[in-house]
Amino acid sequence: MLAELALDYPLPKVILEHRGLSKLKSTYTDKLPQMINPLSGRVHTSYHQAVTATGRLSSTDPNLQNIPVRNDEGRRIRQAFIAARGNRIVAADYSQIELRIMAHLSQDKGLLDAFAHGEDIHRATASEVFGVALDKVSGEQRRSAKAINFGLIYGMSAFGLSRQLNISAGEAKKYMDLYFERYPGVLRYMENTRQQAAEKGYVETLDGRRLWLPDIKSSNAMRRKAAERAAINAPMQGTAADIIKRAMIAVDDWLEQQNNDAVKMIMQVHDELVFEINADVIDSASQQIRTLMEGSMQLDVPLLVEIGVGDNWDQAH
Repeated sequence: MLAELALDYPLPKVILEHRGLSKLKSTYTDKLPQMINPLSGRVHTSYHQAVTATGRLSSTDPNLQNIPVRNDEGRRIRQAFIAARGNRIVAADYSQIELRIMAHLSQDKGLLDAFAHGEDIHRATASEVFGVALDKVSGEQRRSAKAINFGLIYGMSAFGLSRQLNISAGEAKKYMDLYFERYPGVLRYMENTRQQAAEKGYVETLDGRRLWLPDIKSSNAMRRKAAERAAINAPMQGTAADIIKRAMIAVDDWLEQQNNDAVKMIMQVHDELVFEINADVIDSASQQIRTLMEGSMQLDVPLLVEIGVGDNWDQAH
């Protein structure tokens, strides 16, 4: 509600800004200096395997997965994470991994072709939905297509999309209908997944890990709808979790075999692995990390890993 009011009034915007800054201060700037280990001189987070429903690792004390990256204040906190002298921070991030998994699961020809040809998937979607040539897609059209692409992964309704894009629900429904016309495989996947989830009570990742949905047959409509949205998203987010865990094991095996002290895997943040690497071996190590991460699981579209390098975590991201 405040977010909606902030679009038109200054006070709600100030309240939201204050909330955000207050949370950053209490969670990070006040606490991080107190959490430095006296022996290592570093901050050590704890990762948990069995907290999230989809199987993603969660991070606590401190939570390093919730530092915002879209505002200057969050990025300034990331700047506090620096490499030791002679080393640099390297961030290796899976690009649009859940959309790639959606393409694989749905076997939609349009999505498969776009990823196979290395197209900007949001631009390609905008081209299809708005009926314009790829090179004529405007920034606004790409932004709308991006909201549709990611919204559908999370089971967003036309009403939810309308709020996100600040358009009427009717116009949002028209966009979604056009999307499903252009990508019918996605619609089939979503309908089949809802049906199978209702029959079995669970969905599965590509590795066969089951994600249970106890509310999928609930008589409470809100709970049932939430479970249906989770049914669509869980195989993608769960498979993404499986892929990055496989990658972490592969990287660790490589480091063990090489007895490589010049490369340290120091953080996992959703679809990103963060390393501290000796400056002399940055290029060769980065290439090997990319190879291992992109080969973590074979999909019908290529996995793509983007790598950044910097003196601190923000520069590398």
